[in-house]
Amino acid sequence: FAIVNEYLAGSGQSVFHFDLYRLKSQEEMFDIGYEDYFYSGNYCLIEWPEKIENLLPADSVEVRIETVPDSEVRYFTY
Repeated sequence: FAIVNEYLAGSGQSVFHFDLYRLKSQEEMFDIGYEDYFYSGNYCLIEWPEKIENLLPADSVEVRIETVPDSEVRYFTY
């Protein structure tokens, strides 16, 4: 599995997707040079960010997506 994948937005800008589900240690993030991605100015979308909370930039934005029954009001938090 890949920890990080790169996609190109319509503008041609890179978007990095991190799937940290199988991350065994934070050392793996150091090994891939996570700072180059996080501080590149490009969007970084991270699944399972709680595994590296102390490595996230201070200006990170958290988005939670939850499923709710159709009858419930939906609220978005970020």
